[in-house]
Amino acid sequence: MKRRHVAALIVAAAPMLLGACGTARDDAPPPPAAVQTQNVKNVSEITAGSTFNDTDVMFLQMLIDNLEQGQEMAQTAAKRATRPEVADLAKAVQVTQADEIKLMKSWLAEWDKPAELDERVSLHADHGGMPSTGDKEIASLKTVKKAQFETAFLNLFLAHQHNAVEFAQLELDKGGNELAKSFAERVKQSRTDQVQQMLKLLAG
Repeated sequence: MKRRHVAALIVAAAPMLLGACGTARDDAPPPPAAVQTQNVKNVSEITAGSTFNDTDVMFLQMLIDNLEQGQEMAQTAAKRATRPEVADLAKAVQVTQADEIKLMKSWLAEWDKPAELDERVSLHADHGGMPSTGDKEIASLKTVKKAQFETAFLNLFLAHQHNAVEFAQLELDKGGNELAKSFAERVKQSRTDQVQQMLKLLAG
């Protein structure tokens, strides 16, 4: 299949995957009829185009790091969660974020940029952002007592997904690539919905 420059395609892809965990917004407008995710066999076939700036690169690099951490947390939660709702959330996150990581790495490769930062950095220093989730905090999910696991996971993952929302907002404010900005809008929406879902799970 030919590679495509289709911004709306990204908007369509993520919510269909996230729908399994109930995080997609019911009032969100549907993607254009001409853009159907079933026509995309490989997300890496979606090209980003040659116009980009440093914020676009940093957004993708930081979000890849965020998602890879999220994958580790979700994998643990899928095994240790007691409630089906929490396990289902974790499993849906694993599926969705795997495709998002593949997509972002393909764009960075297209721009001849590395997928990883030289070292994990905080956006706080350069862009008024936030720190990443600590590796020790993530590792602690594997050893916390079973009765305390869901509360620990939901609190940590809620903050983690809020970080992704702030990354996305930075891209929307300062990014230069339209496809990356469309993707950032979807990330902002889906993670905001997940945060609300996790707050309900914590309350329940």
